[in-house]
Amino acid sequence: MNEVQGPTPAGTSRPYRSLAEALRAHRIPVENHEFIAAVTEAVGISSYIDRGRYIEAIRRTSEAPLHIGRTYINGFAEDEQVSVGGRVLPLLASEGRAPYFYVTQPSALPATSAAKRPASAARTRAASRPAPEPRAPKATNLAERDYGVCDVCFMVKNASGRCGCDE
Repeated sequence: MNEVQGPTPAGTSRPYRSLAEALRAHRIPVENHEFIAAVTEAVGISSYIDRGRYIEAIRRTSEAPLHIGRTYINGFAEDEQVSVGGRVLPLLASEGRAPYFYVTQPSALPATSAAKRPASAARTRAASRPAPEPRAPKATNLAERDYGVCDVCFMVKNASGRCGCDE
């Protein structure tokens, strides 16, 4: 089998039958599946190959294959414009794959729920909560308690104040 790149660290590279199978095998977060499918459909992918830490998506054209990881899709050209849902995706320069660019998947982006919530609502929720009660000091561990030492046999006394020579 002639492969575009070498095998995985385990020594095996296997093709996937579908994108869904590849995403499940690599445990890509479910919230990213729709986004990845839209990107691969916009670019035009012919096959998917297991490469260990990422999925290699071979394009129908002669352009570089995409690397699909848990939080990124890498392998875009600088002048390439990928449109998903009527919006052109922002491409970021790749550090590990120098001439190429990548996009970040939705699950890796910072949460926007705090940005959508009005500041006044956040203040009223915080103000309506009662202050937490101060906690009682933690009880000392039994092993940390000191009951003294016997003057006769120099053994550690137990909780009742006795030692081995008192019996």
